Amino acid sequence: MDIRARKQDHVELTADGASDHTKTTGFERFDLWHEALPELDYADTDPQATLLGRRFHLPVFISSMTGGYEGATEVNRILAGIAQTRNLPMGVGSQRAMLLDPALEPTFRVVREEAPTAFIAANIGGAQLVRGWTSDHARRIVDAIRADAVIVHLNPAQELVQPEGDRCFRGVLTGIESLAASCGLPVIVKETGAGFTRSTAQRLKDVGVSVLDVAGAGGTSWTRVEARRRSDNDHTLDEWGIPTAVSLSQVAPLKTDAFRIIASGGIRTETDIAKAMCLGADMVAMAQPVMTHLHAGGADAVHRWLDALERRLRNLLLLTGCRFPKEWGPSHLRTL
Repeated sequence: MDIRARKQDHVELTADGASDHTKTTGFERFDLWHEALPELDYADTDPQATLLGRRFHLPVFISSMTGGYEGATEVNRILAGIAQTRNLPMGVGSQRAMLLDPALEPTFRVVREEAPTAFIAANIGGAQLVRGWTSDHARRIVDAIRADAVIVHLNPAQELVQPEGDRCFRGVLTGIESLAASCGLPVIVKETGAGFTRSTAQRLKDVGVSVLDVAGAGGTSWTRVEARRRSDNDHTLDEWGIPTAVSLSQVAPLKTDAFRIIASGGIRTETDIAKAMCLGADMVAMAQPVMTHLHAGGADAVHRWLDALERRLRNLLLLTGCRFPKEWGPSHLRTL
Protein backbone atom coordinates (compact mmCIF):
# COMPACT_ATOMS: atom_id res chain seq x y z
CA MET A 1 0.00 0.00 0.00
CA ASP A 2 1.13 3.56 -0.77
CA ILE A 3 2.64 5.22 2.32
CA ARG A 4 0.17 8.11 2.05
CA ALA A 5 -2.77 5.73 2.32
CA ARG A 6 -1.14 3.91 5.23
CA LYS A 7 -0.65 7.14 7.18
CA GLN A 8 -4.29 8.07 6.65
CA ASP A 9 -5.35 4.56 7.74
CA HIS A 10 -3.43 5.06 10.98
CA VAL A 11 -5.23 8.30 11.82
CA GLU A 12 -8.65 6.85 11.05
CA LEU A 13 -8.07 3.58 12.92
CA THR A 14 -6.93 5.31 16.11
CA ALA A 15 -9.79 7.80 16.25
CA ASP A 16 -12.60 5.42 17.19
CA GLY A 17 -11.06 3.85 20.33
CA ALA A 18 -11.37 0.35 18.93
CA SER A 19 -7.58 0.11 18.62
CA ASP A 20 -6.88 0.65 22.33
CA HIS A 21 -5.27 -1.99 24.51
CA THR A 22 -7.57 -3.85 26.85
CA LYS A 23 -4.42 -4.18 28.99
CA THR A 24 -4.27 -1.29 31.45
CA THR A 25 -1.48 1.23 31.98
CA GLY A 26 -0.88 0.07 35.57
CA PHE A 27 -1.56 3.53 37.03
CA GLU A 28 -4.75 2.19 38.61
CA ARG A 29 -2.55 0.35 41.13
CA PHE A 30 -1.64 3.70 42.70
CA ASP A 31 -3.46 6.53 44.40
CA LEU A 32 -2.32 9.98 45.49
CA TRP A 33 -1.95 10.78 49.18
CA HIS A 34 -4.21 13.60 50.32
CA GLU A 35 -2.59 16.51 52.17
CA ALA A 36 -5.11 18.08 54.56
CA LEU A 37 -2.70 20.89 55.47
CA PRO A 38 -1.16 21.96 52.16
CA GLU A 39 -0.10 25.41 53.45
CA LEU A 40 -0.49 26.79 49.93
CA ASP A 41 -2.64 29.33 48.19
CA TYR A 42 -4.17 28.02 44.96
CA ALA A 43 -2.49 30.96 43.22
CA ASP A 44 0.88 29.57 44.37
CA THR A 45 0.48 26.40 42.30
CA ASP A 46 2.25 26.37 38.95
CA PRO A 47 2.04 23.39 36.55
CA GLN A 48 5.11 24.36 34.52
CA ALA A 49 7.68 21.72 33.58
CA THR A 50 11.19 21.77 32.12
CA LEU A 51 12.74 19.51 29.50
CA LEU A 52 16.01 19.88 27.58
CA GLY A 53 16.59 23.34 29.00
CA ARG A 54 13.19 24.68 27.94
CA ARG A 55 10.38 25.64 30.30
CA PHE A 56 6.85 24.75 29.20
CA HIS A 57 3.47 25.93 30.39
CA LEU A 58 2.26 22.40 31.22
CA PRO A 59 4.06 19.05 31.59
CA VAL A 60 2.45 17.88 28.35
CA PHE A 61 4.29 17.02 25.13
CA ILE A 62 1.95 16.94 22.11
CA SER A 63 2.95 13.51 20.93
CA SER A 64 4.04 12.61 17.40
CA MET A 65 0.91 11.95 15.40
CA THR A 66 0.72 12.71 11.75
CA GLY A 67 2.20 13.86 8.46
CA GLY A 68 2.81 12.29 5.08
CA TYR A 69 -0.60 12.54 3.43
CA GLU A 70 -2.60 15.46 2.10
CA GLY A 71 -5.03 15.78 5.01
CA ALA A 72 -2.17 15.91 7.50
CA THR A 73 -1.26 19.46 6.53
CA GLU A 74 -4.30 20.98 8.21
CA VAL A 75 -4.02 18.75 11.29
CA ASN A 76 -0.36 19.66 11.75
CA ARG A 77 -1.13 23.32 11.19
CA ILE A 78 -3.72 23.31 13.98
CA LEU A 79 -1.55 21.30 16.38
CA ALA A 80 1.42 23.58 15.76
CA GLY A 81 -0.70 26.64 16.42
CA ILE A 82 -1.75 25.14 19.74
CA ALA A 83 1.87 24.34 20.62
CA GLN A 84 2.88 27.91 19.80
CA THR A 85 0.03 29.57 21.69
CA ARG A 86 0.26 27.33 24.76
CA ASN A 87 4.07 27.00 24.89
CA LEU A 88 3.97 23.21 24.64
CA PRO A 89 6.48 20.93 22.92
CA MET A 90 5.33 18.96 19.89
CA GLY A 91 6.60 16.09 17.79
CA VAL A 92 5.67 15.50 14.17
CA GLY A 93 4.77 12.08 12.81
CA SER A 94 7.31 9.89 11.07
CA GLN A 95 9.07 11.82 8.31
CA ARG A 96 9.90 8.70 6.35
CA ALA A 97 7.12 9.62 3.93
CA MET A 98 8.76 12.90 2.92
CA LEU A 99 12.09 11.15 2.39
CA LEU A 100 10.38 8.76 -0.02
CA ASP A 101 8.30 11.47 -1.67
CA PRO A 102 9.58 15.07 -1.36
CA ALA A 103 6.14 16.33 -2.44
CA LEU A 104 4.94 15.44 1.07
CA GLU A 105 7.42 17.75 2.81
CA PRO A 106 4.87 20.61 3.11
CA THR A 107 2.72 18.41 5.37
CA PHE A 108 5.55 18.66 7.89
CA ARG A 109 6.99 22.07 7.03
CA VAL A 110 3.70 23.74 7.96
CA VAL A 111 4.47 23.00 11.61
CA ARG A 112 7.38 25.43 11.80
CA GLU A 113 5.56 27.96 9.64
CA GLU A 114 2.73 27.98 12.17
CA ALA A 115 4.93 27.70 15.29
CA PRO A 116 8.07 29.79 14.72
CA THR A 117 9.33 29.65 18.32
CA ALA A 118 7.78 26.43 19.67
CA PHE A 119 9.84 23.37 20.59
CA ILE A 120 9.36 21.00 17.64
CA ALA A 121 10.87 17.52 17.30
CA ALA A 122 11.58 15.71 14.05
CA ASN A 123 10.77 12.00 13.83
CA ILE A 124 12.16 8.94 12.07
CA GLY A 125 11.80 5.21 12.66
CA GLY A 126 14.67 3.23 14.13
CA ALA A 127 14.42 0.68 11.33
CA GLN A 128 15.12 3.45 8.80
CA LEU A 129 18.49 4.16 10.43
CA VAL A 130 19.87 0.88 9.07
CA ARG A 131 18.41 1.10 5.56
CA GLY A 132 20.69 3.39 3.56
CA TRP A 133 20.37 6.20 6.10
CA THR A 134 22.76 9.08 5.43
CA SER A 135 23.63 12.42 6.96
CA ASP A 136 21.64 13.99 4.13
CA HIS A 137 18.49 12.24 5.36
CA ALA A 138 19.08 13.60 8.86
CA ARG A 139 19.63 17.08 7.50
CA ARG A 140 16.42 16.93 5.44
CA ILE A 141 14.10 15.93 8.29
CA VAL A 142 15.69 18.49 10.63
CA ASP A 143 15.78 21.34 8.14
CA ALA A 144 12.19 20.80 6.98
CA ILE A 145 10.86 21.90 10.38
CA ARG A 146 13.96 23.56 11.87
CA ALA A 147 13.80 20.92 14.57
CA ASP A 148 14.89 21.38 18.17
CA ALA A 149 15.34 17.63 18.72
CA VAL A 150 15.05 14.36 16.82
CA ILE A 151 12.71 11.57 17.90
CA VAL A 152 13.60 8.02 16.92
CA HIS A 153 10.59 5.76 17.31
CA LEU A 154 11.01 2.06 17.91
CA ASN A 155 8.17 -0.22 16.85
CA PRO A 156 9.32 -3.78 16.12
CA ALA A 157 6.03 -5.33 17.25
CA GLN A 158 4.03 -2.98 15.04
CA GLU A 159 6.32 -3.63 12.08
CA LEU A 160 5.90 -7.40 12.44
CA VAL A 161 2.11 -7.09 12.20
CA GLN A 162 2.07 -4.35 9.55
CA PRO A 163 1.53 -5.91 6.12
CA GLU A 164 4.21 -3.65 4.60
CA GLY A 165 6.39 -3.63 7.73
CA ASP A 166 10.14 -3.97 8.16
CA ARG A 167 11.54 -7.27 9.39
CA CYS A 168 15.19 -6.38 10.01
CA PHE A 169 16.10 -4.55 13.22
CA ARG A 170 19.78 -5.44 13.39
CA GLY A 171 21.99 -2.37 13.76
CA VAL A 172 19.34 0.03 15.07
CA LEU A 173 21.26 0.77 18.27
CA THR A 174 24.38 1.62 16.28
CA GLY A 175 22.27 3.86 14.05
CA ILE A 176 20.92 5.70 17.09
CA GLU A 177 24.43 6.13 18.47
CA SER A 178 25.62 7.57 15.16
CA LEU A 179 22.66 9.94 14.96
CA ALA A 180 23.19 11.15 18.54
CA ALA A 181 26.86 11.82 17.83
CA SER A 182 26.38 13.59 14.51
CA CYS A 183 23.05 15.41 14.28
CA GLY A 184 23.90 18.21 16.73
CA LEU A 185 20.51 17.98 18.45
CA PRO A 186 19.18 16.04 21.45
CA VAL A 187 17.87 12.61 20.49
CA ILE A 188 14.64 11.37 22.03
CA VAL A 189 13.92 7.66 21.70
CA LYS A 190 10.34 6.48 22.12
CA GLU A 191 8.53 3.18 21.89
CA THR A 192 5.10 3.03 20.30
CA GLY A 193 2.97 1.27 22.87
CA ALA A 194 5.20 -1.56 24.08
CA GLY A 195 7.47 0.15 26.64
CA PHE A 196 11.08 -0.38 27.70
CA THR A 197 12.92 -2.55 30.18
CA ARG A 198 15.65 -1.07 32.34
CA SER A 199 18.37 -2.92 30.43
CA THR A 200 17.21 -1.52 27.10
CA ALA A 201 16.96 1.98 28.57
CA GLN A 202 20.51 1.62 29.88
CA ARG A 203 21.80 0.69 26.41
CA LEU A 204 20.14 3.77 24.94
CA LYS A 205 21.51 5.99 27.68
CA ASP A 206 24.98 4.59 27.07
CA VAL A 207 24.95 5.60 23.38
CA GLY A 208 24.05 9.23 24.03
CA VAL A 209 20.26 9.37 23.99
CA SER A 210 19.06 12.46 25.88
CA VAL A 211 15.42 11.57 26.56
CA LEU A 212 13.53 8.29 26.75
CA ASP A 213 9.77 8.23 26.15
CA VAL A 214 8.56 4.94 27.64
CA ALA A 215 5.38 4.83 25.48
CA GLY A 216 4.09 1.74 27.22
CA ALA A 217 1.02 -0.43 26.84
CA GLY A 218 -2.38 0.75 27.99
CA GLY A 219 -3.33 3.28 25.33
CA THR A 220 -3.43 2.79 21.57
CA SER A 221 -2.26 -0.65 20.53
CA TRP A 222 -0.40 -0.14 17.28
CA THR A 223 -0.26 -3.89 16.79
CA ARG A 224 -4.06 -3.87 16.93
CA VAL A 225 -4.14 -0.98 14.46
CA GLU A 226 -2.06 -2.97 12.00
CA ALA A 227 -4.06 -6.16 12.62
CA ARG A 228 -7.20 -4.26 11.62
CA ARG A 229 -5.49 -3.45 8.33
CA ARG A 230 -4.66 -7.10 7.62
CA SER A 231 -6.75 -9.48 5.54
CA ASP A 232 -6.04 -12.54 7.74
CA ASN A 233 -7.47 -11.11 10.99
CA ASP A 234 -4.31 -12.01 12.96
CA HIS A 235 -4.75 -10.32 16.36
CA THR A 236 -2.27 -12.46 18.31
CA LEU A 237 -0.04 -9.49 19.26
CA ASP A 238 -2.84 -7.04 20.10
CA GLU A 239 -1.96 -6.97 23.80
CA TRP A 240 1.83 -7.13 23.48
CA GLY A 241 3.84 -4.73 25.61
CA ILE A 242 4.87 -3.56 29.07
CA PRO A 243 2.26 -1.42 30.88
CA THR A 244 3.27 2.23 31.02
CA ALA A 245 3.54 2.43 34.82
CA VAL A 246 5.64 -0.75 34.93
CA SER A 247 8.00 0.49 32.22
CA LEU A 248 8.28 3.88 33.91
CA SER A 249 9.18 2.20 37.21
CA GLN A 250 11.85 0.22 35.35
CA VAL A 251 13.59 3.18 33.71
CA ALA A 252 13.12 6.02 36.21
CA PRO A 253 16.12 4.98 38.38
CA LEU A 254 18.38 5.70 35.39
CA LYS A 255 17.37 9.36 35.23
CA THR A 256 20.11 11.97 35.48
CA ASP A 257 20.48 15.60 34.43
CA ALA A 258 21.62 14.31 31.04
CA PHE A 259 19.03 11.55 30.68
CA ARG A 260 15.40 12.55 31.16
CA ILE A 261 12.15 10.59 31.05
CA ILE A 262 8.83 11.18 29.29
CA ALA A 263 5.85 8.96 30.10
CA SER A 264 3.27 8.12 27.46
CA GLY A 265 0.95 5.30 26.59
CA GLY A 266 -2.64 5.56 27.79
CA ILE A 267 -2.21 8.80 29.74
CA ARG A 268 -5.58 10.51 29.54
CA THR A 269 -6.21 12.58 32.69
CA GLU A 270 -4.58 14.94 35.15
CA THR A 271 -4.42 12.08 37.66
CA ASP A 272 -2.50 9.94 35.17
CA ILE A 273 -0.08 12.85 34.68
CA ALA A 274 0.43 13.27 38.42
CA LYS A 275 1.01 9.56 38.99
CA ALA A 276 3.47 9.38 36.10
CA MET A 277 5.46 12.29 37.49
CA CYS A 278 5.41 10.76 40.97
CA LEU A 279 6.94 7.65 39.39
CA GLY A 280 9.77 9.67 37.85
CA ALA A 281 8.61 11.22 34.57
CA ASP A 282 9.70 14.77 33.76
CA MET A 283 6.75 15.21 31.40
CA VAL A 284 4.05 13.15 29.76
CA ALA A 285 3.24 12.85 26.07
CA MET A 286 -0.35 12.66 24.86
CA ALA A 287 -1.84 12.00 21.43
CA GLN A 288 -5.27 10.39 21.63
CA PRO A 289 -6.91 13.00 23.92
CA VAL A 290 -5.60 15.80 21.71
CA MET A 291 -6.95 14.19 18.55
CA THR A 292 -10.28 13.33 20.18
CA HIS A 293 -10.91 16.96 21.08
CA LEU A 294 -9.56 18.18 17.75
CA HIS A 295 -11.98 15.96 15.83
CA ALA A 296 -14.85 16.94 18.13
CA GLY A 297 -14.48 20.71 17.95
CA GLY A 298 -11.27 21.84 16.31
CA ALA A 299 -8.62 23.99 17.95
CA ASP A 300 -11.15 25.65 20.26
CA ALA A 301 -12.08 22.29 21.78
CA VAL A 302 -8.41 21.44 22.37
CA HIS A 303 -7.83 24.81 24.07
CA ARG A 304 -10.87 24.28 26.33
CA TRP A 305 -9.57 20.84 27.27
CA LEU A 306 -6.12 22.24 28.03
CA ASP A 307 -7.66 25.00 30.17
CA ALA A 308 -9.53 22.37 32.17
CA LEU A 309 -6.43 20.17 32.39
CA GLU A 310 -4.38 23.06 33.78
CA ARG A 311 -7.04 23.84 36.39
CA ARG A 312 -7.26 20.21 37.47
CA LEU A 313 -3.48 19.83 37.65
CA ARG A 314 -3.35 22.85 39.94
CA ASN A 315 -6.03 21.22 42.11
CA LEU A 316 -3.90 18.10 42.43
CA LEU A 317 -0.80 20.13 43.22
CA LEU A 318 -2.57 21.90 46.06
CA LEU A 319 -4.17 18.70 47.40
CA THR A 320 -0.78 16.98 47.54
CA GLY A 321 0.95 19.98 49.13
CA CYS A 322 3.12 20.77 46.09
CA ARG A 323 3.69 23.98 44.21
CA PHE A 324 5.31 22.53 41.08
CA PRO A 325 4.99 19.14 39.33
CA LYS A 326 8.74 18.59 39.81
CA GLU A 327 8.03 18.24 43.54
CA TRP A 328 5.92 15.13 42.99
CA GLY A 329 7.67 11.91 43.91
CA PRO A 330 7.12 8.38 45.24
CA SER A 331 6.20 9.71 48.69
CA HIS A 332 3.03 11.19 47.18
CA LEU A 333 1.81 7.78 46.00
CA ARG A 334 0.26 4.89 47.88
CA THR A 335 -0.08 1.42 46.38
CA LEU A 336 -3.59 0.04 46.32
